[in-house]
Amino acid sequence: MTADAAAPQPTRQPRPVEEFGPGSVTVPPPGDPATFPALQTEIRELARKQNAVILAHSYERAEIQDVADHVGDSLRLSRVAASAPESTIVFCGVSFMAETAKILSPSKRVLLPDIKAGCSLADSITVEQLRSWKAEHRGAVVVSYVNTTAAVKAESDYCCTSSNAKAVIDAIPAEKQILFLPDMFLGLWLQRVTGRKLTIWLGECHVHAGITPADVERLRQAEPGAELLVHPECGCTSQVLEAATDDAAFGGAPRKPVHILSTEGMVTYAQQSPAESFLIATETGILHRLEKKAPGKRFVPVNREAVCQYMKLTTLAKLRDSLVLGQFEIDVPAETSIRARRALERMIAIS
Repeated sequence: MTADAAAPQPTRQPRPVEEFGPGSVTVPPPGDPATFPALQTEIRELARKQNAVILAHSYERAEIQDVADHVGDSLRLSRVAASAPESTIVFCGVSFMAETAKILSPSKRVLLPDIKAGCSLADSITVEQLRSWKAEHRGAVVVSYVNTTAAVKAESDYCCTSSNAKAVIDAIPAEKQILFLPDMFLGLWLQRVTGRKLTIWLGECHVHAGITPADVERLRQAEPGAELLVHPECGCTSQVLEAATDDAAFGGAPRKPVHILSTEGMVTYAQQSPAESFLIATETGILHRLEKKAPGKRFVPVNREAVCQYMKLTTLAKLRDSLVLGQFEIDVPAETSIRARRALERMIAIS
C-alpha cells in the first residue's frame, strides 16, 4: 500500500494491530530480580570466554540493557556490528537487527536469544510486494527503513534509520523519484522536513502507531513545563507538529517546543538540555536508558502501554542460554547479503 499525498489513503488495509499487540506473542516473566546480578556476572563471563560482544536495543528490558556491552538505536548498533573485533555478536533486539549484523559482519557468528522476536513494521512489506512496487515506478530510488527484512534491503538502493533518514533523503538528487518504505509516519515527517515529494508505503509500527495525538495533548496539559520528545514513527507526529504552531501559550505560560528525535537523539538531547522534565513519545524501554544517561531528570511516557512485546521476549535466562547453547544462530543467504550490504553501507556512510 502506498501514498503519494500528505494524507495517505491505503490501497489495502494494514494487518490488524491485534496480530502484533499483547497476546500475539507470549512474553516471559523477567524472573526474580534478586537473581539478576549473578546471571549478569555469568553472562559477562560466558561472553568473555566466547569472544562475544552483546548488543542491546534501547527498547530491551532494563536488566538486558545493563548487561550489554553496547546499548543504542539501530544506527549506532549497526556501526558497532560492522566494526566489532569479537568473533560472536549476540543481538538483544529483534530479528531484522540480527540479520543486519550478519550482513555487515558475514564472517561472524550472530546469535538472537529468542527466534520469535519479530517486528510488525518489518512484516508490513514483503519482498514480492516491493518488487511489484518497483515495477510500477521504474527508475525510482528505493529507500528502506532499517526495520525491514534482509530480502527487502537487498531490493533497496539505500537503507536509513530515524537518526539519519533526513540526511539520506537529502543525499539523493532532487530530480529522482523516491520510494520510501515501510513506515508511513516517518515518510510523512520526512516530506515535511526535506520538502521532497515521496511515494510512501503505508506500513506502521503497531507500538508507535498506538501513541495518539490525544495521548500527547493530555500529557501536555498536565505537564506544560515539560519538553516533548517524539519519535518520528509515532502516529501522532504530523498532528503534533501542526498543533505546535497554534499553541504558543497554554494556561498563561508558554508551552515547551516539540522535538522529533530518534531514540539516540532523545538520549543526547536529554543530556544536553537544561530542562528537568520530559514527555517521551516512543516505546517505554527507552526510559531506563534516559534515566541512566541523564540522572536527576524526570521522564514521563506519553503512553505507558507503548510496549513492544517482541523486544521484551529476551530475558537474562534466554541470553545466558543463547551463549551456552549457541542459539539461535542467524544466517542470510550470500546473494541476499551481498545486495543488502550495499544499501546498509550507504546508510552507515551518511551521518
